[in-house]
Parts: sequence; structure tokens; C-alpha cells
Amino acid sequence: MMTDSKRRKGLTVASALLGGVLVLTGCSGGGDASASDGGESSQAKADEAAAQKSSEAQITITPKDGSNNASINNSAAVKVAKGTLTGVSMTTADGKPVEGTLSADKLSWKPTTQLERSTTYKLAAEAKDSDGRVAHENASFTTVSPSNSFIGNFTPDNGSTVGVGMPVSINFDKAITDKAAVQKGITVSSSSGQEVVGHWFNANRIDFRPETYWKENSTVTLKLALDGVEGADGVYGVQQKTVTFHVGRNQVSYIDAKTKQMKVTQDGKVVKQIPISAGSPENKTYAGTMVMSEKFEQTRMNGATVGFTDDDGKGEYDIKDVPHAIRLTGSGTFLHGNYWGAKSIFGNENTSHGCVGLSDTKGAKDPNTPAAWVFNHSLVGDVVVIKNTGDKTVAPDNGLNGWNMDWAQWKAGSAV
Repeated sequence: MMTDSKRRKGLTVASALLGGVLVLTGCSGGGDASASDGGESSQAKADEAAAQKSSEAQITITPKDGSNNASINNSAAVKVAKGTLTGVSMTTADGKPVEGTLSADKLSWKPTTQLERSTTYKLAAEAKDSDGRVAHENASFTTVSPSNSFIGNFTPDNGSTVGVGMPVSINFDKAITDKAAVQKGITVSSSSGQEVVGHWFNANRIDFRPETYWKENSTVTLKLALDGVEGADGVYGVQQKTVTFHVGRNQVSYIDAKTKQMKVTQDGKVVKQIPISAGSPENKTYAGTMVMSEKFEQTRMNGATVGFTDDDGKGEYDIKDVPHAIRLTGSGTFLHGNYWGAKSIFGNENTSHGCVGLSDTKGAKDPNTPAAWVFNHSLVGDVVVIKNTGDKTVAPDNGLNGWNMDWAQWKAGSAV
């Protein structure tokens, strides 16, 4: 049984101990020096003791604890000064581990995979200084969400071989209001040394090309340094990558709807002449310079998808196996095989709904037809120039057809 005097004495001791804990872990205070310590305060002694026992290792985690809209590429970097890392643990908020790599000198750590958008991550790091004293650091952050980020879908693909007319075309999934900031984060260069300029067609699309066609057998490099770039208010880029593609031989084809002939040239020399059937007088083919953007051994063509319908609303035509089809415009102009028309129309009559037809056989299995020859000798990015159709010139943004702008017009669409 504790007497009142003993209880008061115990409280006094407890109070002193608690005061010591507060001194060691939190605020500093100025107490009067006592005669017994020669003028040196107990606070100073406590601070000195704490400093001697603390690790000198300094751990830095980026991004800072509590960050939102963090990068999915450059976040989660852990570094240490005056020590070495002895352990790093990274997990999602629900405990799923994230693999990472510790540098050979044990001074840094980073994840080995790209982070997910709109995800909260937790990091715990441990390090030791030269005396073996341990330091700890923790942080939690959330990566940028899809609604607060933008991505550019680009063509051509990395490692592909394309024709000399192939632009670099980037379509963003969000409207870009700061076009200059985004364009500065994109670099397109050629091993040929050609000047390359970007042109904005609208808030979502920018294409890059040189003044004249790419130099044959050159290499083009696209660098996207958009991570963290604010493309619109509160909307940030997340891409950080390099893409290269090869430019093949110089092939340009010329189609004359009046003579109903197609001449295929390589390096300026005619290598093949093929009779064609272009758009009828009622459904003329666009004129202008067009770039092959897609190739299909067989595809379906339904008139209803491009506005050619009967009174019942169904397509004027619906052919489910059009052979050797090569897209020239986004609106539906193709260079394709035709097995349903009489052989006599090719070179003599324009009968199509706006496409350019070449003689072919059903099933796309005969390699000896004119359509098969063109298909097999063409690359995405090859150029087709069409004239004497009686129709207007194709719009530069209808497909990959920016070559229908002169160089001054093209450069005027640059934001930088």
C-alpha cells in the first residue's frame, strides 16, 4: 500500500522521466545551468548524446511523402548520402510488392517496371553509416490518374520499315492547350540531316515531316520526353521513350484517272505500269498526294460506313472479302483489288465509288494479278499521287496526307 507521500514522490520521478523523453525526441529548451555541471545544461548533454547515437546516413525518397500526380516513370527513386542502403521495400497500398534494383555501390534504388497510373505506393528504406548505425525513411505517394494525364498514340511503330512519305503522326487522348510545351517535349530527327518540323492539325494531333520526302535508306528517331509536361490545365504527360524506324527504297506511284493508268516508280524510274479503274463521274476519287497508311490482304467494305446507302439505309455495296486493300485516306479511299468487275473496265472505264481498283481474283491467293503485285511491292508510307479525277484535293489531315501543304503552310502550324 502506497502512502500519499510515496505517491507524490513517484509522480515527481515520473514527471522528470517524461521530461527527459520530451527533451530527447522533440523540442529544445533553455534550462538554467546548474552548479554541479560546471555551467553546461542537462539539455546540451542530452542533445550531444542523441547526436552521437544517430546514424549519419541521409536517405532521400522521391517523390516527397504525400505527393499526388507523381510520375509513372521517374518516381520511387531512393538515394542515400553518408551511408549505404541495406534494404528498400516498395508496395502498393494493398500490399502488392514492387520489384526494384539496388545499384552496385548501394547508393541508390529504383523500381524495375513502370508504375501504374492512379495507384498509391508505399516505400520503406533502411541504410547504415560507416559506424553501422541504422537510419530509416518512409514515404507514400500516388501516381497521376488517367483523368489527369495524357498519352500520345503514334505511328509508325518502333523498328518498322516504311516508305519515304511516312510522317510521324501523334494523336493525343486529351485535348492539348499548351501546344508549345508538348511540342518541345517531342524530338524527331533523321540520319539524313533533314530538317523536321511539327504541324498541329487540331488540339489532339501533331504530325512531323521534312520539307521533301524522307531520304531513302535513312533512319528516323522519335523521342518523347513528355513525362510531367503539363499539356492542359492539370493534365500531365506520362510518356518517356525513344522510337526508331527505317525508311526503305524511294517508291512513288502516279495514278492518272483520265488515262486510267498507274505508274509505279522507284528512285524516279518506272518499274511497273498497271491499268486501273478510278471513281465514276458520280463518285469521283480525291486528287492529291496520299500516303499508304494500312494494308489488308482482305477486308470488308460496306458503303453504309462511308455514306453510300440505298433507300432502305443499307449500303449500296457490302463486299466482305475485298482483296489486297491499301488505305489512302481516313475517310475510306483505298487502292484495292477488284474481282467482281469485268476485266475490260481496267484501263478503260472509271466505275468505283471513289476508290482505285486493280484487277484481282477472289480470295487474294493469286500472286500474279496486278493488285497482288502492287500489294506485295508496297510499304506503309509509300506515296500515291492521283490526278485528273475532277474532284478536290484531299484534305491534309484526311489520313497521313500532310504533303498536300507546301512547306510554308506546314511550318505555320508549328507551335515552337
